[in-house]
Amino acid sequence: MTPQELTEAQQRLAAFAAEVFGSFGRADQRRWGERYVRGLLGEGRRKSMEPMAARLGVDRQGLQQFLADAPWSHQMVLAELAWRMEPAIRPAAWVIDDVSFPKDGHASPGVAAQYCGALGKTANCQVAPSVHLVTDAASCPVNWRLFLPEEWDPTRADEPEQAARRRLRAHIPDDARHVEKWQLAVDMVDELRCWGLDPPLVVADEGYGQDGAFRLALEERGIAYVVGARSDTAVLPEQAMRTTAPWSGTGRKPVPRYRERPTSVHGLVLAAGRGALHRVTWRPGSKGPLRSRFVALRVRPAGVRLRRAHPGEDLPVCWLLAEWPAGEKEPTKYWLSTLPADTPLRHLVRSAKIRWRVEHDYRELKTALGLGHFEGRTYQGFLRHLTLASVAQAFCTLERLRPSRPAAA
Repeated sequence: MTPQELTEAQQRLAAFAAEVFGSFGRADQRRWGERYVRGLLGEGRRKSMEPMAARLGVDRQGLQQFLADAPWSHQMVLAELAWRMEPAIRPAAWVIDDVSFPKDGHASPGVAAQYCGALGKTANCQVAPSVHLVTDAASCPVNWRLFLPEEWDPTRADEPEQAARRRLRAHIPDDARHVEKWQLAVDMVDELRCWGLDPPLVVADEGYGQDGAFRLALEERGIAYVVGARSDTAVLPEQAMRTTAPWSGTGRKPVPRYRERPTSVHGLVLAAGRGALHRVTWRPGSKGPLRSRFVALRVRPAGVRLRRAHPGEDLPVCWLLAEWPAGEKEPTKYWLSTLPADTPLRHLVRSAKIRWRVEHDYRELKTALGLGHFEGRTYQGFLRHLTLASVAQAFCTLERLRPSRPAAA
């Protein structure tokens, strides 16, 4: 990058920071916000407080005070970020996922022995769910939560007094309690909708999609989804009918019910057989077009929670999408979707596979923008750091979306 191009990029960053930090009541807070983001975008492998302050040539205590104690709302910054990025990205979907941060100690808010995606096993870590605006060409996280395990909630912990002491040290507010990850995801979606954004589609992996309560919450809000499912997810075929048993005239009058026993999605796809598979190419990849074999069936999810949510009613019909790669003895992945019945198979596949962009976001945030470098021990500081890293990543996204300069004549 030439000196002129660097100066122009710095000017664009200053304008972008002024926009997303516009809710700050004081000019000095807006300056500290821009400095922090510049520190995350700058050179250097470590993006924690002390090395960033040294590279920026600013007072470390001032940077620390801005992050930990200054009176500003990270939710307002995320709202400004969402309003700025939604028209820039024009998302095809909102993708829900979570990222983990391995930790050595036990003082960081939310840290516990839990599944750590970064390590692929149970380990001592923090977990933060997020919502991303996504297309195949661009993406950006615009909302975050910190998952608090039960041991951080005095109303749920085996040792409530210890949980209360840990919360006090981490400055965790009273209204932040243990909430299942799927509910945190729904809360983030609701918050984004309160900010005036409208989800075109929600996409999530089986960690969220497997929970019938999560799918029901989206359906109740009229939000279409494509979510991962486990192979043992219970379903009925679309043509399954409710029937009423004969009534003897005594006792409770029978109600219509499904006489057919639910089967697993794995069994249903195996019954459909390889003859139902179609080869689909969904996007270009770094080593050529990405393609595999898929089958899409119309089914009625029939888990206990869903049956209880629809007593005396027909279970809703949705798509079951399964991937069965060539050379595999059985299907490898499954999704459920409420996209319309006339949705083309290729669109179903592209929607299910669009989660790949979130992996790009996490990789850039962690390797280049210091997402996991926060060394503080406070709940608010942690969420503010995630927010400011998202601002930095959003600026990178906007720079990638800028039209190339015309070639010289």
